[in-house]
Amino acid sequence: MSDLANGRLIVVKVGSALVAGADGAADSAWLAAFGADLARLRKRGQKLLIVSSGAVALGRRRLGLKRRALTLPEKQAAAAAGQSLLMRAWDEALAPQGMVVAQVLMTPDDTEVRRRFLNARATLETLLELGATPVVNENDTVATEELRYGDNDRLAARVAQMVGADLLVLLSDVDGLYTADPRRDPAATHIPHVEALTPQIEAMAGGANVGSGGMATKIEAVRIASAAGCSTLIALGHRAAPLQAIEEGARATLFAATATPAAAYKAWIAGSLAPQGVLTVDAGAAVALRSGKSLLAAGLRAVDGRFGKGDAVLVRDLDGRDVGRGLTRYDAADAERIVGLRSDAIEPALGYTAGPVIHADDLALAG
Repeated sequence: MSDLANGRLIVVKVGSALVAGADGAADSAWLAAFGADLARLRKRGQKLLIVSSGAVALGRRRLGLKRRALTLPEKQAAAAAGQSLLMRAWDEALAPQGMVVAQVLMTPDDTEVRRRFLNARATLETLLELGATPVVNENDTVATEELRYGDNDRLAARVAQMVGADLLVLLSDVDGLYTADPRRDPAATHIPHVEALTPQIEAMAGGANVGSGGMATKIEAVRIASAAGCSTLIALGHRAAPLQAIEEGARATLFAATATPAAAYKAWIAGSLAPQGVLTVDAGAAVALRSGKSLLAAGLRAVDGRFGKGDAVLVRDLDGRDVGRGLTRYDAADAERIVGLRSDAIEPALGYTAGPVIHADDLALAG
C-alpha cells in the first residue's frame, strides 16, 4: 500500500485484543514485534502516533475482576488500575527501538471544544517535534457512558483530524472490508480499495459486524478521517509485523481521502464555524495574509465582538472587505490589549504570549 510507504504522519489504532493476551496480561511478544515494525517506519522519517486501547482489559486482571460484564464504576476502576500497565507495556516495547513514549489521555471535549482542541493539538505537535511517540487513550477513568467516544476507532479518527495526519491505520481482527461478514458467508469478497463511502459500502459494513467496535464503527471513523483529508487503512492486526505485511502485499482495505488534510481543515474553518467576532487589519497585514502569512498583533487595528481563545473570527481590511476567517489564539479582551503591538511586546503586556493572533495554518482566506 503506497499510502503506508509514503505517509508523512501516520496514526495507528491498536485494540485491546492485540495489547492484552487471553490471560489478561500484556502480550509482550506481539508488542515487541510491533515496536520493531513501528521503528522501521520511524527510520525512514515517518512520524507516528498510537491510539491504544487496553487499560480496562489489563486493569480488570490486576483488580481480580472476573470475566463478566462490568458496571461503569468497575470499568472506571479497571481503567485507573490498568493505564499504568498499558503505558509500561508500550514503553517496554518501544524503548529498545530508541523510541520515547508519551502518555496522552483524552475526553470528547478535547476534540469537540475548539479551545481544548487547539491546546491538545499543540501538545501532540510538540511531542512529535521532539521525537516522542504519543500513545493516546480515552480517559476511561472519568468518562461516563453519556459522554465518551465509545470506541477508540472514533477517537483515532478525531486524533488523525486534530494532527493533520495523512493516513489512519485501524488494526482489526479482519483484513479489511468484505461484501459480507466473511465468517458467516464463504462467498464474501474482499474489497481492496474504496474511493467513496457510498450507501452500498455502508450496507456492506453493516453486514460485516466484526471487531470490538464492529465494521460499522470503523466506517464511521473512515468518514471522519476522510472529511479531514486523511486516508484510512483497515488491516489485520493479529500478526507479528502487521504494517510490514501490508507493504509486502497482505490483504487490507484502503479508503481514499477526499482532500488533503490542510485543505480539509481550512474548509472546515471556512464553512462549519460561525464567526464570533471581527478583527480589522491594516493594508500591510492584509497583503501578508493573502500571501500565506500569519496575522501578527502589529497589523491589528480593531477588535469587535465577544469571543474566546480558539473561536472563529472574521478578518477584514480597512475598507471592510473580508480577508478570511480564522481561529484566534487570544480572547477578545486580550486581543484588544495587543492591537498594534510588536511580537516582543505581547508578553510584557499580557504576562504570556500565544504567538500570532491567527496562525496561517488556522486561517481560511476569502475567495
